Amino acid sequence: MIDLPKTNTESIIKKKRYRNKESLTAFLCLIPVFMGLSIISYIPTIAVFVLSMFDWNGLTAPKFVALDNFVRIFSRDMYFYDSVRVTIVYAFIAVAGSLLYSLIIALFLNRKIPARPFWRAIFFIPYMLPAAGVFTAWRWLYEVNYGLFNYAFRILGLPPQQFVQSPAQVLPSLALIAVWCSGNLIVIFVASLQNVARVYMEAAEIDGANAWQRFWNVTIPCISPIIFYNMLMALISNLQVITPALAMTNGGPQNGSMFMSYIIYMYGFQKNRLGYASAYAVIFFMIVGIFTAILFKTFGSQFFGGGEKK
Repeated sequence: MIDLPKTNTESIIKKKRYRNKESLTAFLCLIPVFMGLSIISYIPTIAVFVLSMFDWNGLTAPKFVALDNFVRIFSRDMYFYDSVRVTIVYAFIAVAGSLLYSLIIALFLNRKIPARPFWRAIFFIPYMLPAAGVFTAWRWLYEVNYGLFNYAFRILGLPPQQFVQSPAQVLPSLALIAVWCSGNLIVIFVASLQNVARVYMEAAEIDGANAWQRFWNVTIPCISPIIFYNMLMALISNLQVITPALAMTNGGPQNGSMFMSYIIYMYGFQKNRLGYASAYAVIFFMIVGIFTAILFKTFGSQFFGGGEKK
């Protein structure tokens, strides 16, 4: 058995103690984060799952009803199927529109244009504005008689549109606001475009590729993880939409904007049926999880270049 020199042994012990102190310090610093996350996220989520099996109005004692809330939602609730359809259609329009709009604007802002910082700020500002102010302004723009959009239509000789007063137009009209407020996606796309290696573009130019070929065969593959990330974030946020219904439509017209989040709010805080609203929230949680899993299954391996399993 070989004995290590005393100096080496002491240095190893000191390094080990230092690493242990670092780990302890890191653990102690993370305790408030874990506590906050548990109080804000984990415990309320578990409480919603538990409460979904009770009949409770927030004042009287909860009454255990097992799965009755879920049975009622699927069999007798007049809003459920319409709310699922409306939420999914809105999310699809908003996600597709936001990704296309933000990528086009990011490509524009990535070029050498005059006053580029100014234009970047202009397109990012809508994301930073308070939601109440945004929807108040858009409600005026969409107004049937005196709104700016219909005023422009009249000047052009076109018939006025109903926008949020029409069941057929309300979802595209609300999705347009979500697209306009997608400044966060623009910022992420701009950052990703700046990280595309110039050497790839130069090689494509030497090979004779035109602008579209360089974009499709070089730029898109290089930023594909960012496209997937933005798609995922946009999907989750737009599935959870509630502000347009609260600020502009109240679920109308004819349940045309009766989003699932708004249904949960209505049952929980307007009708005081907290157990029933929790059951709705559990179903909504599962729907968001299913669509997220489908997105990962469908596009994840393509965007991240995952190979076949061996």
